[in-house]
Amino acid sequence: MGVRPTVSNLLKTEGFTSLWKGIQAAWGRESFYASIKVGGYGPIRDALGANSPDAPFMLKFAAGAASGSIGSCVGNPWDVMKTMMQANSDKNAPGLVDVAKRLHADQGVSGFYRGIQANIARACVLNGTKMAVYDVAKGQVSEAAGWTRKDPRTIFCSATISGFFMTCTVSPFDMVRTKLMNQPTDKKLYNGFLDCVVKIAKNDGPLAFYRGFFPIWARFAPTATLQLLIFEQLLSASGYKAL
Repeated sequence: MGVRPTVSNLLKTEGFTSLWKGIQAAWGRESFYASIKVGGYGPIRDALGANSPDAPFMLKFAAGAASGSIGSCVGNPWDVMKTMMQANSDKNAPGLVDVAKRLHADQGVSGFYRGIQANIARACVLNGTKMAVYDVAKGQVSEAAGWTRKDPRTIFCSATISGFFMTCTVSPFDMVRTKLMNQPTDKKLYNGFLDCVVKIAKNDGPLAFYRGFFPIWARFAPTATLQLLIFEQLLSASGYKAL
């Protein structure tokens, strides 16, 4: 099912507000995950000695992967609850507290960390791509256009480029993560990350890993742009140098 039929069916069956299902858990997730993955990149990159314009791409990728994996560990419980809330099609769907109580009752603390393998792998690839491509793109855009690295135009163009490439690399991980996290609380459908990958490929084919590519890109592009624009402005206002 494509984007238009999906949205149309969702509005018809669950109403307009269903587009914001899981927003409470999403706020919690972004508060922890996003702040750590973006804020931790600079210090880790500098510690690895990758802060110069000609530093190897893989070192920048490693810095982004490290900050992303740390953030995903902290944000995983919120991610699980967000996925469950979004997948619930009942009009009187339970809220965040009720979902947390039911998950804990059925699976204990470990229930909040299901899908953690896929989430860490996804975060490594996503944030590694996002921050490394953004860092390199800033240098290229700045040099080609004559803008400074702090210029909002440089940040906007670089973040847009980064958003596309991170969608290309992270879509398969997004699919696996969603499948793992969306399992019923009282039933286990997959025995970990690799088992889920094998079953998706076997049942739906390799193209299934890129299902929903354009909606993911439509989410990543503006999110990455806003995150990095705001973050860079906060760095400047606080007296820190730009990434």
